[in-house]
Amino acid sequence: MRASYDTLFSKVKGVLNQDPFTGHLFVFINGRRTSIKCLFWDGTGFVLLCKRLDRGLFYKINPMFKGDVILTAAEFALFFEGADLEKRFVESPGEIKKTFPARYKLQESEVTATL
Repeated sequence: MRASYDTLFSKVKGVLNQDPFTGHLFVFINGRRTSIKCLFWDGTGFVLLCKRLDRGLFYKINPMFKGDVILTAAEFALFFEGADLEKRFVESPGEIKKTFPARYKLQESEVTATL
């Protein structure tokens, strides 16, 4: 990955349609998933954080998830070390609606509205 400050800045603006000056950390992973570059604005200038793994790969964050991925500092630290975050993005099962049998039905005359 040869991209530097200007190239990553233009990708954040043009491809991601985001403002690079927000202070968010923008993470870019190479195709082989062996190295990453992170770009963020610290208030005085852009900081470029780079890492190439000696062995292993950076795990794919769920490719089925199409929205912005927001990681906590702890999650990013795990990802930066090469940990698998796949289970974090597993969709929850749909809402299960339970019905309970009525013990007895109230007559409309028994139901009163109280404020």
